[in-house]
Amino acid sequence: MTFVVTENCIKCKYTDCVDVCPVDCFHEGPNFLVIDPDECIDCTLCEPECPAEAIFSEDDLPDDQMDFLQINEELSQSWPVISEKKDPLPDAEEWDGKADKTPLLER
Repeated sequence: MTFVVTENCIKCKYTDCVDVCPVDCFHEGPNFLVIDPDECIDCTLCEPECPAEAIFSEDDLPDDQMDFLQINEELSQSWPVISEKKDPLPDAEEWDGKADKTPLLER
């Protein structure tokens, strides 16, 4: 099992989750974070830290977010590791909770 960053992270990119990760499994893109499933140790620390509630256990992943399992795996192979908390995107609060953000994911 792994944890998965889902659609609500897009255009928010809060990094509270990164700050608690003991293995540096997060990778950073322009407007989204992903978790490398091969590095994730299923510690559960990141999930409650996400202000956007965008992180789910693979076992609890909502049906409409299943594509993000593959997206996390794919993008974690090319995006750099992020291991320290940064400021969220400037308009993160505006985007938090908005639906249908997948087309806005910058790869």
